[in-house]
Amino acid sequence: MPKFITIGEPMVVMASQDIDVNLDEAVHFKKYLAGAEFNVALGMNRLGHCTSYVSKIGSDPFGRYIFEEAKKAGLDIRNLIYDENLLTGAYLKESVSKGDPATAYFRKNSAASNLKVEEIDMSLLNNVQVAHLSGIFAALSDQTLQTFKVFNHRLNDEKIVTIFDPNLRPILWKNKEIMISTINDLAKMSQIVLPGIHEAKILMGSTNPEEIANFYLKQSDLTKSVVVKLGANGAYVKTNSGQIFTVPGFKVDKVVDTVGAGDGFAVGLESALLEGKSLEVAVHRACAVGALAVQSAGDSEGYPTRSQLIGFYKSHNYRGDL
Repeated sequence: MPKFITIGEPMVVMASQDIDVNLDEAVHFKKYLAGAEFNVALGMNRLGHCTSYVSKIGSDPFGRYIFEEAKKAGLDIRNLIYDENLLTGAYLKESVSKGDPATAYFRKNSAASNLKVEEIDMSLLNNVQVAHLSGIFAALSDQTLQTFKVFNHRLNDEKIVTIFDPNLRPILWKNKEIMISTINDLAKMSQIVLPGIHEAKILMGSTNPEEIANFYLKQSDLTKSVVVKLGANGAYVKTNSGQIFTVPGFKVDKVVDTVGAGDGFAVGLESALLEGKSLEVAVHRACAVGALAVQSAGDSEGYPTRSQLIGFYKSHNYRGDL
């Protein structure tokens, strides 16, 4: 039975192979798996953790591709539901030599955006210890926002550790004000919150890591720890018990693709916590997996196996707890 669970929208990304050519003019594309929470599920499974993935896909070529790849990867897909009447989400992504790539999404009224909580087999929560939640799934539709809230409450009722990544996607929200208020309300429902420093500027008006952490800790008695992602600079951590520390990032020689780095950070953090590691060790692993992620094309291709993670640590002379 899975000890880790996440809920979200799986997609197919058609990644341009034409470097520094805009999407209007690019003609060569390669197909990859995508979707923030799906990335996390794949990364957790790659590190040896049985993972349950909850979503809905269309009975179309993209949906069948996702289903077969998820099964091949070893995910628990008993809550990956086919819908004959709706399509699977997809998007196009630029290839750039520097900076973040432009994207174009095709996901409105997708199968995942119509997932109802009553379609989820809650009996699969019996053995779950850690859950990953993202603001993206909540943003897809009024239906998924309701599903998210009920699912989150059920996780908390079952005493499962909930970790919330805001993962801002302004294009999915009706307006900025609704996005900010909803995301901050959802953050109150998790024990650990993972805001990025630039996301926090939008969500609560500051880029000061301590102010960001204080904001989310003071919002809710349920929130025990805030891990502020600082990009290449690592992460700042503060807990409600007064523990404060900063973990430096791992330097890499070349950045190939920044998409998926934040999800990789979550993979590192959550896999370590699931193994009973300390929060500090978990954040070190989070930074390591994030650094590995940016060195590969595709959203999740850079996420390591256990041996690859150990090799990365050795190459960076990291001597801490693995």
